[in-house]
Amino acid sequence: MKMEDELRWTAAAQAKMKNIPFFVRTQARLRIEQLARESDGIVTAALVEQARLEFGQ
Repeated sequence: MKMEDELRWTAAAQAKMKNIPFFVRTQARLRIEQLARESDGIVTAALVEQARLEFGQ
């Protein structure tokens, strides 16, 4: 099983991801998934927001 298969994305997190500019989305997704793995394996809107703030958007 690959690491990304262990993560679950909430609908709110998926929707927030669309608000991140395309040119930083890949880097943001990697950071979001890292944060999720460090906690409970669930990608929430709060994690997406945290990564968005880290990238200064």
